[in-house]
Amino acid sequence: MFSELIIGGVLIAPAVSYAVVALVVILVLRPLLRAVGFARFVSNPALAELGLYVTIFSLLLQFA
Repeated sequence: MFSELIIGGVLIAPAVSYAVVALVVILVLRPLLRAVGFARFVSNPALAELGLYVTIFSLLLQFA
């Protein structure tokens, strides 16, 4: 299990750390998705990216 992160004496919940990691993963994946033409395969690309973010975040919560 991942314990709390302490920044400047403030305890940060593990879920916040996982949310930041999921955001970094999505930001790394975005150019790859753009190169593949991801927007052509879905009707609403922004909503699909949000779904990918939620999926990655959920997987991090589940398996970390």
